[in-house]
Amino acid sequence: MEIKDTYKTLACPSNEILFKEKNSKFFGYAFPITTEEEIKSHIEKLRKQHFGAGHFCYAFQIGTDTIYFRVNDDGEPSNSAGMPIYGQIQSFGLTNVLVVVVRFFGGVKLGVGGLISAYRTAAQMALEEAEIIEKTINLHFQISFDYKNMNKVMRVIKEKNLSIVSQKMEENCQIEISTRKKNAELIFDIFTTLFEIDIKKINHS
Repeated sequence: MEIKDTYKTLACPSNEILFKEKNSKFFGYAFPITTEEEIKSHIEKLRKQHFGAGHFCYAFQIGTDTIYFRVNDDGEPSNSAGMPIYGQIQSFGLTNVLVVVVRFFGGVKLGVGGLISAYRTAAQMALEEAEIIEKTINLHFQISFDYKNMNKVMRVIKEKNLSIVSQKMEENCQIEISTRKKNAELIFDIFTTLFEIDIKKINHS
């Protein structure tokens, strides 16, 4: 079975889009994120920008192996805003992404069906406006060894085209490397079989 080690996310925040429905205005935005903490600052900026808007509804998804997502209807009827927005994140196959739709009420009620459709459309337009990129899922290892074994280690790093994340070169050397997930087992095995060289996986949460 081939290991899936790529995921799709956004290159940068999307441009603002505007969708109008029966005098209500829906402004849509999409942001790349890696932590839940970032969401608050994006929402706060939008609240300042759209002072007086009635609803700031959003959905986000974070993670590649373990998926974490949340939706927020921000006062709209239950599941009429956050879930339709999240549905678009799923249909575009994205992760590490936040989509926010800001609504100004135009005096005419849309009903739950109308809201679902409007939030879904605004989220879809925001994601269509965004630049979607594919990234690789990389695993990190720490290799520890004596200085005398430097050449052995460096030869493997060069041959296997590994990225060096950081290194400490003293009497005991430590190098942190990163490799695509699908090559990780092979890389781990190569270093494990080398004499006097220690390798361990590093978990970057």
